[in-house]
Amino acid sequence: MSEIFGSDAYSPKEIAKRVEIVGVTKARLPLLSMVMLGVMAGGFIGLGALFFVLISSDAELGFAARQGLGGVAFSLGLILVVVAGAELFTGNNLLTMAWAARKISTAELLQNWVVVCAANFVGASGLALLVFFSAHPEMNNGAVAGRYLEIAIEKCSMPFWTAFSRGVLCNILVCMAIWMALAGRSVFDKVVAIVFPITAFVAAGFEHSIANMYLIPMGMLVKASGHVGLNADAVSWMGFLNNLVPVILGNLVGGSVLVGFVYYVIYLRSESE
Repeated sequence: MSEIFGSDAYSPKEIAKRVEIVGVTKARLPLLSMVMLGVMAGGFIGLGALFFVLISSDAELGFAARQGLGGVAFSLGLILVVVAGAELFTGNNLLTMAWAARKISTAELLQNWVVVCAANFVGASGLALLVFFSAHPEMNNGAVAGRYLEIAIEKCSMPFWTAFSRGVLCNILVCMAIWMALAGRSVFDKVVAIVFPITAFVAAGFEHSIANMYLIPMGMLVKASGHVGLNADAVSWMGFLNNLVPVILGNLVGGSVLVGFVYYVIYLRSESE
């Protein structure tokens, strides 16, 4: 196959088989391992979001530069997940390929999603608490804290269908990044495959549920600390929930249906039948 595609990367059909095999392994991880790897992934994505906010808080950068450079910085999160190893809910939406091929049960699929999503929340929100007490938001004369609050206000005020649509678009790109990373045979291959789709989704302002589990709690902590200058009434637990529900649903549709199920139909359906 390498001669056909002109490189030593795995072909799309080979990637599909790898995703199916990896999906079975992920769905059958021991519960403790699944939880711990989920907590790690939440923290990794939070670190990427932290890096993004640090760059986007620089008012001297133009809009495109802030978004583009911030997107490159945010790629750190998925690079850590893929290369170091962790369980990320949005990436695990690709388990639908193993489920559709009848290699894992519906119960195994749903258990993985629920456990990993909850563990991601613990990791991301726990990192937010740690970072807040580190005084990181005070950097750049408090501009970092202000940027966290701006982001949280925007996310908590977002209409349902806007958040849902942005969630769909986000996870198409996230799952494509993971898909292409599985084509690579080296760390360098995987990093290159990840950076461009992740930069695109961040620059475009799409919504990633696990990143929001870091960004919105951080905004809530900044608000509680008495940061002034913005109307932050929307930043609350209810506002957090109003964002998280449509974004999670959108991420599921984007990753599970528009990437996972589509590639299952293209490459694996005939085999499973």
